[in-house]
Amino acid sequence: MSPVRPGLAVPLLAVLLAAPLTARGARPSGDAERGARIFRERCALCHGEGGGRGPDLAGVVGRRAGSYPGFGFSRALRDEGARGLAWSARALDRYLAAPGKLVAGTTMSLATPDPRDRRDLVAYLATLAGRTPPAEERADRPARAAAAGGSWRDDAPGVRHRVTVDGLPRPNATPSASRSPRVVRAPRDARLRVPPGFVVERFAEGLENPRLLRVAPNGDVFVAETGAGRLRALRAREGAARPERVEVYATGLDGPFGMAFHPPGPEPRWLYVATENAVVRFPYRSGDLEARGEPETVVPRLADTTGGHTTRDVAFSPDGKRMFVSVGSESNVAEDLPRKAPDAIRAWEAEHGLGAAWGDEAWRADVLAFDEAGTSRRPFANGLRNCVGLAVHPRTGDLWCTVNERDGLGDDLVPDYVTRVREGAFYGWPWLYLGAHEDPRHRGARPDLAEKVTIPDVLLQAHSAALGLAFYDARPGAAARFPEAWTGDAFVALHGSWNRSERTGYKVVRVPLRDGVPTGEYEDFLTGFVVDDARVWGRPVGVAVARDGALLVSEDGNGTIWRITYRGER
Repeated sequence: MSPVRPGLAVPLLAVLLAAPLTARGARPSGDAERGARIFRERCALCHGEGGGRGPDLAGVVGRRAGSYPGFGFSRALRDEGARGLAWSARALDRYLAAPGKLVAGTTMSLATPDPRDRRDLVAYLATLAGRTPPAEERADRPARAAAAGGSWRDDAPGVRHRVTVDGLPRPNATPSASRSPRVVRAPRDARLRVPPGFVVERFAEGLENPRLLRVAPNGDVFVAETGAGRLRALRAREGAARPERVEVYATGLDGPFGMAFHPPGPEPRWLYVATENAVVRFPYRSGDLEARGEPETVVPRLADTTGGHTTRDVAFSPDGKRMFVSVGSESNVAEDLPRKAPDAIRAWEAEHGLGAAWGDEAWRADVLAFDEAGTSRRPFANGLRNCVGLAVHPRTGDLWCTVNERDGLGDDLVPDYVTRVREGAFYGWPWLYLGAHEDPRHRGARPDLAEKVTIPDVLLQAHSAALGLAFYDARPGAAARFPEAWTGDAFVALHGSWNRSERTGYKVVRVPLRDGVPTGEYEDFLTGFVVDDARVWGRPVGVAVARDGALLVSEDGNGTIWRITYRGER
């Protein structure tokens, strides 16, 4: 609950636990009503009812630390609880003032220095009644919990995973592997698997390096064939299993990847395309299957360097006034980054944002914000090593991205992730990861950032290579509409590992949300692309929701698009 810049999401009280209020003395002094406002502004997205990265905080006052079942607390917090630490008002005040001072080794990295804010927040927490998880939730949690390890053999539709910071190994606990897969044609007995009630079938084939997918408001499907420098447009009758037309929309583009229609709504006038180091746009009218003319350059240069991670995505705020562009890093972990003096760092961050890297990494490993005309370049968030897929949640308006984290620290470090991207936030790269965990290759370089790292919402198994991201928001009555409970959930394509001894990824997963807030878990949805330890026949990249409610998935191993429909439980 640190009083930070407006809009910066903080994983507040992430290591506290829900517990019933006891009658140990009078309620804390303080303005509970003001505390409730502070909680809503700074905490509720992560710790409201239904939780996010942490549990809801109902009943925290009076409970022993680290003792609530079903949540992965840090070892430090559990040990302190075993030694007798209980969350009295005084203990909460001390913890919020300096988490690491009260609990050495805690994963809570941000403090709340203002005494009045702490007093009022604690007063509000003391008013909340505790909640006992329903029996089915308590019974389900152990099966859902998953360590950072595992491999493709463990994958199956419906299997749930939860990777926690507390369960991560130390750096270099295992050697860093290099095991790129051999991509083969689909074997005759290859079978993709989806949950009961769903059907998966081939929608399109013969594409060249199909990457991201976007569905136009009229239902046409646009595909970025990145390696070929081309966009294709596919048209299918609503509910049809195959497209009736496949046209080349535009050619001669420099590594096209992300696409976005603008303005938002049923009648966009532009198709924006993010290329390797620029953003261009084409005049667009509903039904266009080929470009009306040459592209107009909107952003001529995103960063000062090219190469490295070259996938760029583009998305617009719900009102269409802000354009977001993801720009991945030039290197793995900026090992050759020169040191800067503290005064020089402060001057740099004043222009480039908190934690922004410099040198060859200037304006990289970040999400940038522009106006719709491509001017006024500003840092939106930093420390995102390679934010590949960008999407705005259709109901909350939150900006999300999938992130490929760094290599070279072993099989299970550092987890990839999917997260809400908070304006002004710093996510750690290259100096730190997942809070105050220092990358050993940058030991001692930026201790000033250790308490300023925003922890992402949903950790994915390391090296899974999360790429495309889409929120399920099919219109009511759509013929292939998924179960209502899945509306608003995220679907993420995992391209698959090359640098892990046990292969992982090569699937599409569902990220459950409750009122727009992630639960911290993810669930296998589409599996079956792996043949054996050495061979795969598909590498998922793009995901998109078709007009009839089907989910479309591109894979660039054999150049196909797959269509998944829901026909109900049988």
